[in-house]
Amino acid sequence: MSSFAEWQKPEAILKALHTKRVAVVGLSSNELRASNFVSYYLSRNGYEVVPVNPREETVFGLKSYDSVADIPGEIDIVDVFRDPSAVPEIAQDAVAKGAKYLWLQFGVISPEGVAIAEAGGVECIVDQCIKIEHARYMGRMHWLGFNTDRISAQR
Repeated sequence: MSSFAEWQKPEAILKALHTKRVAVVGLSSNELRASNFVSYYLSRNGYEVVPVNPREETVFGLKSYDSVADIPGEIDIVDVFRDPSAVPEIAQDAVAKGAKYLWLQFGVISPEGVAIAEAGGVECIVDQCIKIEHARYMGRMHWLGFNTDRISAQR
């Protein structure tokens, strides 16, 4: 895969969402940060979240690792909340770790990082939010009442 549209394939997103262990690179203990909110959501929906942030000792009571390479065991998804300039190194760590997916959040677009990941056999999802995609594909958006093709004031 090498085009932007291919990095957002619904089939790849859906497959990724059926994994369980997610390393969140850039996870902050600050509740106002997107990384915190998204990770909390993932943990509440059955994912094992592994914090990766050298500036944090723990997040959600979980040990925070300095890099993906430092995480013990296997990782399914490396979810990145960092500046795009940091992605090539993170991609190298994801490949070395044997991660299945490199997920780059909104605005984290690094063709170089994607090329490294794909060359190492890691599938990439770019410029998408894992929380939003989980809600969309796993039924957490609660579309009740929309597109019912029925107009009624009855409750």
